[in-house]
Amino acid sequence: MTWGLLGQALSATNCPAPPVQATPAQAQAWSQQAPDRGLLYRISRDGRESYVFGSLHIGRPEWAYPGPKLRAALERVDLLALELDLSDAATLQVLSQPPAHAPQLKLGPALRKRLDAQARGACLPPEALAGQHPLMELSTYTVLAARWDGLDPSFGQELLLSLWARQHGLPIIGLEDAASQQQALIPSEAKLALLSLDKGLAQLEQGRVRPIMKRLAQAWEQGDLATMQNYARWCDCVEDAQDRADFIRLNDARNPGLAAAIAARHAQGQSVLAAVGALHLSGPQSLLKQLSQRGFVVEQLHPAPKRSAL
Repeated sequence: MTWGLLGQALSATNCPAPPVQATPAQAQAWSQQAPDRGLLYRISRDGRESYVFGSLHIGRPEWAYPGPKLRAALERVDLLALELDLSDAATLQVLSQPPAHAPQLKLGPALRKRLDAQARGACLPPEALAGQHPLMELSTYTVLAARWDGLDPSFGQELLLSLWARQHGLPIIGLEDAASQQQALIPSEAKLALLSLDKGLAQLEQGRVRPIMKRLAQAWEQGDLATMQNYARWCDCVEDAQDRADFIRLNDARNPGLAAAIAARHAQGQSVLAAVGALHLSGPQSLLKQLSQRGFVVEQLHPAPKRSAL
């Protein structure tokens, strides 16, 4: 999907208002006064420091500017590491094709009708995501639902950090390859993929997605560690054994690979700022625990850790 097509679609009266562009005065004020948001950690090993930033894939215009601790980290590192480098042509080529590991998912008329209804609800024509796997279509509609609450994917932290890096000449790398990420997002078995599609559509149809994303965004903005770390308990989206297996595949199971990629770059003598979805920093198999097991000393920078009372 192109954001240009999305912008054209948002002119319709029943669509969420497009994000308001900051005036020069607003941009200057937001840049100078931006607080730190999200989760920021310093990781140290071999006499060098790198950083891990828990990001969010949606945001508000005023979140476009890094706070002082994040800015300081960006100015100290040699490169920015994202889950995927979407400026890489080979990555985009893989993402534009059907996943090689999974068969084509054939939808019956009822499922296709439900998916097309979500396209209309997202103010997109049904053909806007033609060629994408239905679960990737669903993922897009899920993210776009947050626009009704002023949370837009065009202000996701990965996009904003990429822009900052390009403006300041900071190299960008991907911690994962597109094919392996597709394997995490899309089950190889058609039966499981159809089950995930049905459940995801039901959540959108029942209005359960927006409250989840709004609460998660609020927790991220406030650096509310407890809420983010307990996401699977309150999200009303992990209801049975299959849901738990899906969540592990999407989140926990990717953490060892992310940690290995960060450690490899750090071992090459490069200081890295790794920005990954904040939920990767939660749970018993969190990315931070994976890094600690690889010999890194992990220090919480934001939110500032609370001091124990004497």
